[in-house]
Amino acid sequence: MGHDSIPRSNAESPIGDIAYLARSEHRVPTLVALTERPRSRSELCELVGVSSSTIRRTLGEFEDRVWIRKDGYQFSATRLGEVVASGMEDLIEQVETERKLRDIWRWLPGEVSEFTIETWEAMTVTVAEPDSPYRPITRFESLLEETNELRLVRPEIALMEPCFEVLVQLVDEGVDVVLVARPESHTYFLSTYPERSFEMMQRDNFTVLEHDSLPRCGIGLLDERVAISCYEQDSGTVHVLIDTDVAAVREWAQSVFETHTSEATPVEPT
Repeated sequence: MGHDSIPRSNAESPIGDIAYLARSEHRVPTLVALTERPRSRSELCELVGVSSSTIRRTLGEFEDRVWIRKDGYQFSATRLGEVVASGMEDLIEQVETERKLRDIWRWLPGEVSEFTIETWEAMTVTVAEPDSPYRPITRFESLLEETNELRLVRPEIALMEPCFEVLVQLVDEGVDVVLVARPESHTYFLSTYPERSFEMMQRDNFTVLEHDSLPRCGIGLLDERVAISCYEQDSGTVHVLIDTDVAAVREWAQSVFETHTSEATPVEPT
C-alpha cells in the first residue's frame, strides 16, 4: 500500500486523538469535508462556522498528525485522514443509535438486544412525550393506513381503540387481519362496540384468536414493516412504538406470531 510523503510526527495515544477530535464540534466535520474534495481555508471556515484563526490551528493539528496535506492554497485528506474520518463518523452514528435506544431499552423485548447495530440503526423509534403522548399511536395508525395485511400479537386497547375506525376500514376493504389478543382485550371491544365488532367477525378476512400468555410487547406484521409496541405494565398505555423493514426482525416477528397462533383459541362472535 502506498503512503503519503509527509513527515511523521509523534502521536498521542489513540484516546488522546479521539478526545482531541471530540472536544470541538467543528473538527470531525472539517476532516470529513477534506475527505470529499480539496478545500481552501476560507471555504472550511464558512462550511463549519468557525473563525479563520480556529481553522488555521485545526489544520495545523491535522497536518502534525499526517491526516491532511496542503497543495497550494487548498487542503485535502491523506489516506490516514480518510480512515480516521470514517471511523469517527461510524462512532458518532453508533452513539446516536445508542442514545436513541438508551431511555427505552428496558421496554424492549430481550430479542432486540441480540440484533446487530445495523439493525438498530434501521429502526424508527417513536416515543410518547409529556407534550405529545399519542405520538406512538399516530405513527401506528399511519402504518395501518398503508398496509394490505395485518397480523398482530397483543393488540392492547390503548393502541387499537384510537385506531378502531382505520381497522374497520381495512376489514371493509378486504385486508386480511389476524389478531392474537388477551381475553380482556377482545372482550372490551365486543362489549364497547358490539355491532361493529360482530359485523367484522362475520367477515372471512377478519380473525380474532385468544391467548392468555402473550409477550409483554405487541408485535405486528404489516406489508412492508414490523411494528413493536411497548406498553406500560400497570396502565397499558403505549410508551414506545418501533417499526422497521429489516428482514431479521421480520423473521423473528413471524416466528413469534406463528408460535402464538398455533397455541391460541378462535374467538366466536356471540
